[in-house]
Amino acid sequence: MIRRRQSDRKYVLERPVEEEKLMRILEAGRLAPSASNSQPWTFIVVDEPGLRYKVAKATHGKLIGINKFVIQAPLLIVMVIEKPKFHTQIGGAIKNKEYPLIDIGIAAEHMCLQAAEDGIGSCMLGWFDEKRIKKLLRIPRSKTIGLVISFGYTPDDYRLREKIRKPFDQVVKRNIY
Repeated sequence: MIRRRQSDRKYVLERPVEEEKLMRILEAGRLAPSASNSQPWTFIVVDEPGLRYKVAKATHGKLIGINKFVIQAPLLIVMVIEKPKFHTQIGGAIKNKEYPLIDIGIAAEHMCLQAAEDGIGSCMLGWFDEKRIKKLLRIPRSKTIGLVISFGYTPDDYRLREKIRKPFDQVVKRNIY
């Protein structure tokens, strides 16, 4: 599954993600581990066509022209960061760590791996107009959107890309740096 998971940037809009597969994707995210089991997330499913289109448009980069492919995705999941448990907040302040950001990253990858297992493509998006999406989805101003993830079936001619990664010995050390 790991080798099949990639950031897909082309979808078949006319082929929606089936409800049972969507439920498996959401359950994979819900079951993800988090610091102190805080589960600092809310997942907003955006699949109503008109609203999905508006949210997709809010992911486009005006200056650098990125994320235009999101319009093709029949399903978006917006990940809202929620307040973690009190002791997680204290630990994060002491250690200068943003545990909720780590946690939503784990939950997001759980969802994307489940999608890949079900033959559905995905792409995590960190570039979006947060203010616009919050307004569209009625997310309270006090909340933060961590990620938007696009999901959908890729066209038959869309290929699995070769994973170009740094060599193993450049990223793995044993016992010392």
